[in-house]
Amino acid sequence: MSYVFDPAVLEECARAGVGLPVEEAFDAITARLREKYPKYVIDAPRDWVFNNAGGAMGQLTLLHGSISEYLIFFGTPIGTEGHSGRYAAVVWDFVFDGEMWCYIEGETSRTVFGPGSAACLGSGKVKGYRVPDHAWMLEYARGPIPGMLPFGLADSIFSVVDPRVVLRTMWNYGKLVIPNLLRGKI
Repeated sequence: MSYVFDPAVLEECARAGVGLPVEEAFDAITARLREKYPKYVIDAPRDWVFNNAGGAMGQLTLLHGSISEYLIFFGTPIGTEGHSGRYAAVVWDFVFDGEMWCYIEGETSRTVFGPGSAACLGSGKVKGYRVPDHAWMLEYARGPIPGMLPFGLADSIFSVVDPRVVLRTMWNYGKLVIPNLLRGKI
C-alpha cells in the first residue's frame, strides 16, 4: 500500500510551530502542510472535538482522514494520562509544544518528548503516556484506520457516555474519508 504522507516531512512541518504561541503554531504548521500536501490537508477552520480514549482526555481536530491514514492536531492545555491503545497501524506524535512522557512494558524510567521531538508507536505495540501539564502535537497514523476507531471511541460511548462527541468524531472523519475514496485514495 502506498501512503501520501512522509513522516520525515511531517516532522519538519511540525517543527515550524516550535517556540510559537499555540494558535500561531497551528497556523504555521497547517500552512507548511498545505504547501507539501495541497490536495490532502484540509483548508478549513479547525473543528475541535474532545477525545476520551484509554483513560486519557484531550481534544483533536482532523487535518486529513482516509481509510489508510489520518493527520490530526491533538493535545490538552491541562494535562492527562492513559493507555495508548494497541493498533495494527503505526502512530507518530510530533510534539511542538509542552511535554509527553511515555513508557513501555518493562521500562522503569520514562522517555520524555518535548518540542521538536517525535514519538513513534509501532504496529502492535502499546505504551503508557502522560502529559504532565500541557502538550500539543501533530499526530499521524498509517495503516487500517477504521480498526483504531473502537479504542478511540469506547470511552466516549461507555465511560463518559457522550454520544455527541462520538457523532461529531464520526461525522468529521466521514467528511474527509468519502472525498478521498471518491478520488481513489484509500
